[in-house]
Amino acid sequence: MGGFQSFVLRLSNWMHVVAAIALTFIMLLTVSDVVLRLFGHPIVGTFELVGLGGAVVIGFGIPITSWNRGHIFVDFLVNMFPNAIKNGFNVVTRLVSIGLFILVGWNLFVLGGDLLKSGEVTLTRQLPFYPVAFGLGVCCFIECLVLVCDLVKIGGGQYE
Repeated sequence: MGGFQSFVLRLSNWMHVVAAIALTFIMLLTVSDVVLRLFGHPIVGTFELVGLGGAVVIGFGIPITSWNRGHIFVDFLVNMFPNAIKNGFNVVTRLVSIGLFILVGWNLFVLGGDLLKSGEVTLTRQLPFYPVAFGLGVCCFIECLVLVCDLVKIGGGQYE
């Protein structure tokens, strides 16, 4: 594995750790809120914290899921074609996906800037939205790097 691919894998693994920490936080927060509700002391803002944490879990989990090819495949039709056609199909889908993630990432940065300027915050806890928007934008750009690594693997005959 080349230096670039190794760097992208390490970055994806780091993001995976962030997603795992966020998921653990969500689970502990939810259980704590339910238990404390039994005693009449719910945790204020649990709903919005779980929502923001869920966005972090999903966004930061995308690159490593894509690297490990842990997403759903519906390629039974493509598998019937020869390798050259399969590789062509994989290249086209990766290029389209890169374009999509660049577009989404860019728009998340624009949204984050707008949220920063407007000072928009969550209703109960008054937490700003812009860090989550910027974080998800970064996740989209790192996903682009993962897809570039897929293209390198396809070109080198290492993609299965």
